[in-house]
Amino acid sequence: MTREVFIAQVEREQEALRGFLLALCCGNKSDADDLAQDTLVKAYLSSVSFRDKGKFRSWLFKIAYNTFLNHKAGCRTMVGIDEARTLVSSSSADHSYEHENLYLALRTLPPKERSAITLFYMSGYSVREIAAITETSEEAVKKQLSRGRDKLKEKLKL
Repeated sequence: MTREVFIAQVEREQEALRGFLLALCCGNKSDADDLAQDTLVKAYLSSVSFRDKGKFRSWLFKIAYNTFLNHKAGCRTMVGIDEARTLVSSSSADHSYEHENLYLALRTLPPKERSAITLFYMSGYSVREIAAITETSEEAVKKQLSRGRDKLKEKLKL
């Protein structure tokens, strides 16, 4: 992949990438931006080996997902809803998000469930595609979606 093709692909996918990472980071724009930058650097460095032109977004999201999992300090996971509310209220950047309650609830999910929910509902990926991105089985993704939905229903009182 040439530099120009990579730039064109990134320009088409950058908003989706930022939205995906923003959801994974529970609305923390600073963490999402840091992860997006790390993801794009990693993607550019390995773009020479990319061959499947129709799957750029999946390939990029896979790199973003792995970057998110490896970046433990950036996005705290599995906190209680009250602790999440305190964390969000202490950050002025998070007040601008209209989906604050959803981000609060997502923050309480383990990373794998959060990723499955985000990829399925916010990014529109199928179970098969999520399994490929997260390198798990389709059955594991279905369980993560089910558990994540149940936990979100409880947290959001749906």
